[in-house]
Amino acid sequence: MQNVPEEWREGQDEKRGERDVKAWDGEMLFQRRGASGDSKQDMRERGNGEMKGERKENGETGNKEMEVTDKESLMMELTRLVQKTVKDSSWWERRGVDCSILAGAFLCLPPAFLLLGSCQILWFSAGMLLMGVAHAVITIKGTHLASHGALSESQAWGEFWAVFFIEICGSFTARAGVQAHIKMHHAHTNVIGLGDSSTWKVPSLSRSVYLFIAPLAVPIITPLVALGQLKEHSLAQAMRTILMVTLGLYSQYWLLINVSGFQSPLSTLICMLVCRAMFSLPYIHVNIFQHIGLPMFSPTRRPKRIYQMTHGVLNLPRNPLLDWTFGHSLINCHVEHHLFPFLSDNMCLKVKPIVSKYLKEKELPYQEDSYLSRLRHFFLKYQELMVFAPPITELVGVQ
Repeated sequence: MQNVPEEWREGQDEKRGERDVKAWDGEMLFQRRGASGDSKQDMRERGNGEMKGERKENGETGNKEMEVTDKESLMMELTRLVQKTVKDSSWWERRGVDCSILAGAFLCLPPAFLLLGSCQILWFSAGMLLMGVAHAVITIKGTHLASHGALSESQAWGEFWAVFFIEICGSFTARAGVQAHIKMHHAHTNVIGLGDSSTWKVPSLSRSVYLFIAPLAVPIITPLVALGQLKEHSLAQAMRTILMVTLGLYSQYWLLINVSGFQSPLSTLICMLVCRAMFSLPYIHVNIFQHIGLPMFSPTRRPKRIYQMTHGVLNLPRNPLLDWTFGHSLINCHVEHHLFPFLSDNMCLKVKPIVSKYLKEKELPYQEDSYLSRLRHFFLKYQELMVFAPPITELVGVQ
């Protein structure tokens, strides 16, 4: 995971970063409380720094006054449209659909373990496939929703689900995961050195190895990286993370031996690796396809939020397999997710027509491309996109 550069912690850049985190907290309040009809939403949203206005000089009096421009009101206008849809949606639409998908994934695990004990190659393969899909749903869709607090309106339950999905199921540290994803990637999307997805770059690898071979090692690399993050944790947090990660890994190992009937540790570990690596390739691809190669911004001169997200985020088309395993917010609703990051996958899908129509009406980018097109693009321009530093994009007039 990516750490904050030292230069960001000093001077005016640090102040900008603190304002972004506060703005992010205001956005979280909207997302978590908007559905309950909080009457102070407009006040909260104005307090998060999204509508700051610009000082305009009065030609007649020479006095400066605050004026909210049309460009600055775009995010507020879109927020009100989305907020209305959220308020009018049932609990089932806001959280129930995604919670049911996750519950279904857990219910698939018992038959998967039983099928893996079969001597018939067909049934064994079915068990391997079922466990791989279930594991992807739990560790990708589940951890992503949990990191955003999208599984519960309760903060206490939100923290519980974050530890459960990220540490026990995902073999990573919840604190570092939330820090890197929420406070860095989302708060500083495509900002050079902060949220520019450079954590996924490995310049020493060739394009073929990086795109098609290295991702298979993600299940091994993830807990190792988690151990490296523990030095920044308190002793209690570090011990909890070690305990939770060990519990998750050993539980699967124990069940494969005692339920599936695996006879040797080696075969058990190989089975665990295959199941956990089954969706590693598209997982890495999705993480780079939707940001790298799009406009990048300077930490000191970034555009306003709605411009930053519409220029720096891309949607992939609907894909039944990836929609179910990764979630809509990571696939075909990624633009919506970055604009409103605490919405669930199903709610991102519901507000997608509203967001796309609004952005097109306002002549803002709504970027979409196919999976194969992006794969071809990255394969042909690997050196430019994944090895060399990306150029900074200046959006004149909206910085």
